[in-house]
Amino acid sequence: MARPSENRNDRRERTEEPSEFVEKLVHINRVAATVKGGRRFSFAALMVVGDQKGRVGFGHGKAREVPEAIRKATEEAKKSMVRIPLRESRTLHHDGYGRWGAGKIQLRAAPPGTGVIAGGPMRAVLETLGVSDVVGKSLGSSNPYNMVRATFEALKVQSSPRQIAAKRGKKVGDILTRRNDGASSPESIEG
Repeated sequence: MARPSENRNDRRERTEEPSEFVEKLVHINRVAATVKGGRRFSFAALMVVGDQKGRVGFGHGKAREVPEAIRKATEEAKKSMVRIPLRESRTLHHDGYGRWGAGKIQLRAAPPGTGVIAGGPMRAVLETLGVSDVVGKSLGSSNPYNMVRATFEALKVQSSPRQIAAKRGKKVGDILTRRNDGASSPESIEG
């Protein structure tokens, strides 16, 4: 009979160990279902989970109690994580645009020291992703669900020079030197 108590203790110890993921609650919504006896309230939670090293995911959970809704959303977010390539582990490789429904998002790579200039749900996604320098602008709806999904659409189009080189069958150095050669310098104009 000692086994069930051991299992319970093991479960407690497992939940207390520090998580490698950063979890951010983006939005909680109280929803009501009208039933015969009146209204039945439940809660919907939107969570963003990331490891601050280039992996991020989001999830939505509904339950009668807030903690249960948050737990469900966190589990879904961990299952739906995607890897986003980052430049120097601090910013995006290039600008991106995302749209989901009426939510429109624009993300721009930024120089060191800029910080995360973005608001609301977009900021939560970028911070859990591990981006430290980025400029974001919401151009459409401020609905948190659509903003989070639009931000993910903008992040999914990010590609690193290594990925582009692999697609084109070239070396990474060729692609990066071309980026620098394209700019007209005063020496090339005079000479």
